[in-house]
Amino acid sequence: MYDDLDHRIVHGLCCAPRSSFRRLGEIIGVSEQTVARRYNALRRAGVIRVVGLHSPIGRGRGDWIARLRCRPDAAGPVADSLARRPEVGYTSIASGGSEIICAIRSTAGRDDVLLRQLPKAASIRDMSVDLLIHSFSPPGTAGWTGGKRSLTGEQLRQLAAERLAPTGPPLAPTDEDRPLFDTLAEDGRASHTRLAEVTGWSTARVARRLEALEAGGSLTYGVDILAERLGYELNAVLWLQVDLPELHRVGEELGRHDESAFVAATSGKHNLMAIVVCRDTADFYRYLSGPLAEIHGIRGYEISVRAHRLKQSVSLIHQGRLIHPALG
Repeated sequence: MYDDLDHRIVHGLCCAPRSSFRRLGEIIGVSEQTVARRYNALRRAGVIRVVGLHSPIGRGRGDWIARLRCRPDAAGPVADSLARRPEVGYTSIASGGSEIICAIRSTAGRDDVLLRQLPKAASIRDMSVDLLIHSFSPPGTAGWTGGKRSLTGEQLRQLAAERLAPTGPPLAPTDEDRPLFDTLAEDGRASHTRLAEVTGWSTARVARRLEALEAGGSLTYGVDILAERLGYELNAVLWLQVDLPELHRVGEELGRHDESAFVAATSGKHNLMAIVVCRDTADFYRYLSGPLAEIHGIRGYEISVRAHRLKQSVSLIHQGRLIHPALG
């Protein structure tokens, strides 16, 4: 069982993935040792993974959301195959067992084999692939936050100040950076000492290189979380139809909801999507009939309850635990 302190630590890491245990403890109001012990227990249990991500340099990168309708007997194998591809994230099978939902990352100038091959698969009866045009995530609140059990606005502001936005020119990684990226992909909180060991550099050089890669935007950090292990069992995607003049306002309102893990405008007939996390069915109904219903400008919606999740952003989900893709 995980308590409010675990939720606050998770939320703090979503805002500042590499913040020190000492700093997190100061902001949350507990000791450095307590934060370290709780985090390490969450990580060993496969509830949370902090990962370093290589972000392609330059324009033309696109994030897509795909909905694939398959034969029920084929949905599992197709979803498993997709989840194992590095450019695919957030893979799940919706209730009913015939719809697969996943995110696909692509870059201009690259032959996007996956996007070309999907329509040819005999087991896929129908599909839609829509561009994610704009995400509505208030600064410092990336990812699911645990709702009312999370940090205060002032605590968020303190942590957000430690997560610097890219400010320098794009910096392309070199072959020398490969051990650095490989280690951070396994553990995004790897210490400078550990990174010095795998690269053969000094800790001072590691610190300078991390700062340069982060400033150029080629190194970012993500936090994968299994919300059901924290007591939030229902995970659903809302596909919303919103009047165009109201799109930004509605997206902003949805993004501020405690239940929202991700909200984005899309290019599809449902021009807004939201991933919401609730405790159970009753909590989900309270959200639909309350906070969501109070937003004006929504003309229609569909719901896909994510019945079986196979992958978060980069981590596979195996036997109720987040694991490194190489272990899957």
